[in-house]
Parts: sequence; C-alpha cells; structure tokens
Amino acid sequence: MLPARKVTPAGATAERLLWTLASLTTLVALWSLAAAISDSRHLPGPAKVLEVLGQEAASGALWSNMSITLFRVACAFILAMLIGTVIGIFVGSYRRADQFFDSWLVLFLNLPALVIIALSYVWLGTTELTAIFAVAVNKIPNVAVQMREGARQLSRDLSEMAGVYNFGPWKTLRHVTLPQLAPFAAAAARSGLALVWKIVLVVEALGGHATGVGHQIHAAFGNYDVPTILAYALAFIVVIQIVEFGVLQPLQARVNRWRR
Repeated sequence: MLPARKVTPAGATAERLLWTLASLTTLVALWSLAAAISDSRHLPGPAKVLEVLGQEAASGALWSNMSITLFRVACAFILAMLIGTVIGIFVGSYRRADQFFDSWLVLFLNLPALVIIALSYVWLGTTELTAIFAVAVNKIPNVAVQMREGARQLSRDLSEMAGVYNFGPWKTLRHVTLPQLAPFAAAAARSGLALVWKIVLVVEALGGHATGVGHQIHAAFGNYDVPTILAYALAFIVVIQIVEFGVLQPLQARVNRWRR
C-alpha cells in the first residue's frame, strides 16, 4: 500500500486555485452557450456584459456608484458588528438575560428585511443615516446570536486561571476572553458581509437614492437593460469576493491559529 501523498500549503493553494479557475471557466462557457441558444436581449453573453462594464468604468459612473455603496456597506457592517457583539456577549454571559431576550432575537431574526426597510423610511425619512440604520438592524440579530454562542462556550477554567494569576480585567479580556470569542466574531463577519451588501442594494433601490449600485440596477430594471444589471452585479460581486478572500478568510485563519 502506497503512503498518502503529503500536500504542502502551497500545493493546496495551487490546487484550489486550479479548481476555482476550472469551475469559473465552465460557468462562463455555459453562460455563453445559453446566450447563443436563446439569442435574446434578455440574456446577453459575457462579452456584451463586459462591454457595458467597460463603458460604465470609462465614464466614471461605475467607480462613483461602487464607492458610495461600499461606504454604506462598511458603515452598516461596522455598526452591526459592534452592537451585535455587545448584545451577544451580554445575553450569552447571563442566563436570566438569555431567557428574557431570546424571544426578542428570534423575532428580529424572522422579521423580513423588507419590513424593517419600509418602516425605517416611514419613521425616519429617506436619508443616508436611515439607509445605514435599516441595513444594520437587519444584521444585528445574526451577529448577536453567533456571539451569544461564543459567550456561552467561554471556558470557566481559563477564567479561574486568570483570577489565580491576578490577570486583572483588561489582561483577562485581552488574553483569555477575546481569543475565545474571535472565531465566532470572524464567522459572524463573513456571513454578515454577504447579508449586508445584499440588503444595501435593496435599500438603495427602494429608498429612492439617486446614487449607488442598487439605484443603478433599479434604473436598469425599469428599462429592461439586462446587460447593465449584470454588469453592476458582476462588478460588485468581484469586489466583495476580493474582500472575502483577501481580508476575511485570512483573518479567520489567523484568529483560529491558537486552537490546536
């Protein structure tokens, strides 16, 4: 029996990249084939979408709308992570608080995003802060639930050890509590980013904003301009994937290194 082949980290990365490229190439080929068979303006091929994408980039509209939407995504994401983390740790650390607020979390988790967006605009008006607030409220319960699970799993043994060695509140938080919560925060961040940017586009489309990727997609939808819809969607997906693979995944790998 031959020994198992040892795969180095570099080899694993190369293999993963190869499979990713093969998968994306197959997807583009199927897309091109479907567009050629349908021969419809409602299903443009990759070449047409890239052409529109290039035009939007050359005019500056793509970069302007992308930057505005990314700003809204960043603000809502940071706000949701901060508030959701505080709520989750508090609820997860105290049994009575968990029992009392559990039904609240379930309620907000199941409240449709469209309802929150509509009520936010009705109550607060169509402003930039309202858009960010509506997106953050949709995400806060998800972060709170994940951080609550992290707080529930904090090791009492490690906390007692910190007390024995007189770590103090700040040192205990930094070296004992936060490392245990970091994997849960990283997971909440990864899942949260995917949710936040999708809701931001809906907010931009429904809120009557004159800028942003959501507004451009909504305007293109009104004109049945499928190439523009796909061009903006493709551009935003690429940016989010860069953030995912370039920032969030390495961050999650780093915060998980202490676990063996």
